[in-house]
Amino acid sequence: MSNLIKTVLFLMASAFLTHLIPFNHFFRSLNTMIHEFAHAIMTLALSGHVMFIELYANHSGVTYSQISSGWSLIPISLAGYTFASLFAWFMFYARAKGKERLGLQTITLVAILSLVLFVRNEYGIMWLIGFVLLNIVMLAFVPRLLRDGYYLLLSFLMLEEAVFGSFSLVLYAMQDPAAAGDATNLAQATLIPALGWAIFFTVFSLWCASRSLRLFFGGRKPRKSRDHTRTFQPRYEE
Repeated sequence: MSNLIKTVLFLMASAFLTHLIPFNHFFRSLNTMIHEFAHAIMTLALSGHVMFIELYANHSGVTYSQISSGWSLIPISLAGYTFASLFAWFMFYARAKGKERLGLQTITLVAILSLVLFVRNEYGIMWLIGFVLLNIVMLAFVPRLLRDGYYLLLSFLMLEEAVFGSFSLVLYAMQDPAAAGDATNLAQATLIPALGWAIFFTVFSLWCASRSLRLFFGGRKPRKSRDHTRTFQPRYEE
C-alpha cells in the first residue's frame, strides 16, 4: 500500500475518532486562525495593510486587507493553506522532539497576536479568549500527561483540517470556480485555473501530512535525564 493511501486512510480514521471527543467542534477553529493569521502576516510583510480578521463559528474566516500592488495577491493567497499545512507539520515535529510545551506556547502566542492585532468580530474575540485561557491552564496547572494528550488532539485536528479543507476547495472549484476562495484569487492573478490551485493545495497538504505521520509513528524523543554521576580521572605522581 502506498504512503499516500496510508496517509489518507489514517487521516479518515483519525477524523472519525476525533469527532467523538467532546467539544472537538470548538478546537477546529484552530486551523482557521492559523490560516487567516498567515494571510495577515504575509500582507504586512509585503507592505500591505490589514484592516481586520473575522473568525466564524462554522470554522470559516476572512481577512480584510489592502495591498499596494497586484502581484502581492499571489503570495498572500498562497500563504493561508500552505502555512496551515506547514504549521501542522511543525506541531508533530515539536512532539517528536519532546517539545510539546514549546509547541503549545507557540500556538498560544499566535492566538494572542491574532486577538490583539487582527480579529474584531464577536465570535472570533470570544473564541480566542477562551482558547488562550484554556492553553494557559494546560501549560501552568495540569499534569504533563494530560497536557501532552491535549497537544496531540490539537495536532491531529490541525492536520485533518489542513488536508480536508484543501480537498473541499477542490470540490468548490469544480462546482463554482468563482467561489473557491484563495484558489479563485490565484486564478484571477495567474493563468492557472482555480481547480489547479485547489489541487496544488491538496497535494501540498498531503505531502505535509505524510511527513507529520512519519514523525508521529517514529515516536517521541525521550527527555534528557540529569546525570548525577561523575567521572574521576586518576592522578599518578612520580
